[in-house]
Amino acid sequence: MSKMTALRPVACLSATVLAVLIVLASPRSAAAQLYEAVGTRAQGMGGAFVAVADDATASWWNPAGLANGAFFSLIFEHGSSDRPRVTTPIGAAQRDANTSLAVAFPSLGLSYYHLRISEIAPTSPTETPAGDRQEEGTVVRLSTVEITQFGSSVGQSIGSHLVLASTVKYVRAGRTLGSTTSTDDPLGAAADLDVNTSGAGDFDLGALAILGSLRLGASVKHLLEPKFGDGDRLLLKRQARAGAAWRLTSPGAISEITTALDVDLLENDTPTGDRRGLAGGFETWLKGKSLGVRGGFNISAVGDKRTVWSLGGSGSARGKVHVNGTWLFGADKSRTGWSAGISMTY
Repeated sequence: MSKMTALRPVACLSATVLAVLIVLASPRSAAAQLYEAVGTRAQGMGGAFVAVADDATASWWNPAGLANGAFFSLIFEHGSSDRPRVTTPIGAAQRDANTSLAVAFPSLGLSYYHLRISEIAPTSPTETPAGDRQEEGTVVRLSTVEITQFGSSVGQSIGSHLVLASTVKYVRAGRTLGSTTSTDDPLGAAADLDVNTSGAGDFDLGALAILGSLRLGASVKHLLEPKFGDGDRLLLKRQARAGAAWRLTSPGAISEITTALDVDLLENDTPTGDRRGLAGGFETWLKGKSLGVRGGFNISAVGDKRTVWSLGGSGSARGKVHVNGTWLFGADKSRTGWSAGISMTY
């Protein structure tokens, strides 16, 4: 039985999912929690992964990808990134830290994602004289968001080429505001804030079409736009992304080559300005998938257009258990960071 056929008995999804995806492509603001905050392979490809998603992190990127991945996939990952690479107390900055554990079968995915998104905001000129901004007593405004997500992903095949899927999730999240007069590590001070969280239900949607070597994908996160907290209320705004990938396989030394391109359908509101990401990347596997190499780029179509580059790799002695790593780099004002993890596929 093929993986797509195995999806047919799974709980039905409404045939209106595709219509919803199209409606959600209309312009509106989105959350600061970016797609590319999660996934070592995805980050290694610059964040061009919506049409590629074929491992357990498909539950984050595009749940429809579970239909065409390995029969069994288990992934544990941790990563951190800063934007910009060089921070100052009087400039906006963001730090993302994430830990994830996800397991997937052809018709079911279970996932746990934990993120802390710490931010510092520019100091207002009215609060501190311009000539004294580096002096002791400079006030830096802090904010930290904590998100813990438990999800279950299911899907349904429509014919032999299209899969629709959803991740139903329970989210605990919250936001804390603060301030500091330290100029040494304001992002570190933000990351140390205690966050009180509350819970809410939500779901994501995904679609994937496979036409030979061509893969077309789309996904929407935070469809219900849940709100958390009574004071410093946190709103997880809706996000949408579309992508295309071209995958070639060969019996030779290089067994697989994938190139991909993703684009955000909605703008993301971040401390360093609005972003509407455009990502491109590639991934190459040697025969037996003992070694994988990937790279990519990510640039915004609006606001700050500085490019973030990425390089990543995977290694395995037997082709089943891989150690994965990614390095993000760019100019001083772009995003920099790393992600590492271990994955098991059968």
